[in-house]
Amino acid sequence: MRASYDSLFGRVKEVLKKDPFSGHLFLFVSRSRTSCKCIYYDGTGLVILMKRLERGTFSRINPFYGDEVVLTEAEFGLFFEGSNLEKRFIESPSEIRKSAFLPKKNKKEACSLSVSAPM
Repeated sequence: MRASYDSLFGRVKEVLKKDPFSGHLFLFVSRSRTSCKCIYYDGTGLVILMKRLERGTFSRINPFYGDEVVLTEAEFGLFFEGSNLEKRFIESPSEIRKSAFLPKKNKKEACSLSVSAPM
């Protein structure tokens, strides 16, 4: 994996169709799955994180899942350590909205909170 700042920046912009300056961390894994690179913008410049596993390979994140994969900070930490995340989308329960279980008169008061911490 020889990609550096410019080529990873280009892949994020052209292939993934995302804004490289968004503050999100974009993960790229080699074909052999023994090394990975992450690129993100921290407000002052582009940062690259790289890791090569001495033993084993990085897990596949369910190759049958065709949609965009978004990892939480905890999941990314597990992935970066070499943990197995293959069953993440198979065993994860579907999202349950709490407002569906509220009495009808309180549904207007229900609100949802989405927390996303950029890396």
